[in-house]
Amino acid sequence: MVTTNSIENKVFDENPSLFRSLSDKKKNNFNFNEIKKFQKFKTVVIIGMGGSILGSKALYSFLRHKIKKNFIFIDNLDFKLLKSVNIKKNASKFLFIIISKSGNTTETILNAGYFKNYLKKNNVIIISEKKNNSLSNLAKNKNFFFIKHNPHIGGRYSIFSEVGMVPAYLMGLNPYKIKKKLLQFYKNKKNLVLSKKNTKKLYQKKIKTLVFFNYVPRLNDFLFWCQQLLAESLGKNKKGFMPVISNAPKDHHSLMQLYLDGPKDKFFYVFSSKNNNYFKFNSKIFGDKVKFLNKKNYEQIKNSQKKAFTEVLKTSKIPFREFKINSFDEKTIADLFLLFIFETILMAKLMKVDAFDQPAVEKVKILTKKFLT
Repeated sequence: MVTTNSIENKVFDENPSLFRSLSDKKKNNFNFNEIKKFQKFKTVVIIGMGGSILGSKALYSFLRHKIKKNFIFIDNLDFKLLKSVNIKKNASKFLFIIISKSGNTTETILNAGYFKNYLKKNNVIIISEKKNNSLSNLAKNKNFFFIKHNPHIGGRYSIFSEVGMVPAYLMGLNPYKIKKKLLQFYKNKKNLVLSKKNTKKLYQKKIKTLVFFNYVPRLNDFLFWCQQLLAESLGKNKKGFMPVISNAPKDHHSLMQLYLDGPKDKFFYVFSSKNNNYFKFNSKIFGDKVKFLNKKNYEQIKNSQKKAFTEVLKTSKIPFREFKINSFDEKTIADLFLLFIFETILMAKLMKVDAFDQPAVEKVKILTKKFLT
């Protein structure tokens, strides 16, 4: 068996562009001074699919307390969502960021087309490969602001490239601060590598499902980003894991029975936080049976539930990892992004699959086009 120690230093060998995107010193495909003029917009609509939008959506959710603008993410064919965007009376206040690596993503083009009457020279940013594709041609024909998508970085790995950093900048965040200590974090391999024990369990045992058991609502969108990363990168040649996002403590009352007493084919990632919540529950009106809740805040209660869950995982010998979020800042979310990118590519090497392609997805795209012509 190939060990993690023998390949951990070669994780980025197949994609040096991805590695370079981690550096805060790297020259971008755009100039922040050139997009500074777009900072005046208070409402930003990002249109994209998959990796073109999930990373910036995760940033927005995790750092929402620092962001003073309203961002709307359109990442599905949902006509009700499109109609809910109240643009008719405030069109001049809306900025549109349209992202597709190929420049031909069907859903992205359809959703952008819905707003065609509101797309103007001064309120559109298009990010796409600079090729003969629909979005690149649209930008050229309409003189929309165009940013070249790095052709060597796929969508699900693009958070630290222009795909993630342009939205971050327009959220009022500092992209250099987000990436400032990434390479330092990477070089300290103990931060990144799955423990030998956990790697062995994932790689050698019959683990079929990775359950993200999440007590931190602000992490939900990040976990949807993780879901795509793991599914598209590892789900090949009849290999891979089913990544499941499970919200806690809600799922204590729905899925926990299966998790703890069902098939032993799951590996759990348990997420909690030290978020201070000063609201304290007054139990007096409910009587003595819930006296144990009196003067406890929400975080105390949730962390007690998390502790109970992990204790049962231990006693049941169900494998898990635990992530404790100590602060909701740029460094924390950047480290999380890098951690999962690194480990996903590492696991792909162990499984002997290509972490960067998605051949089955392409088959569906081709057939969809065939059915519509």
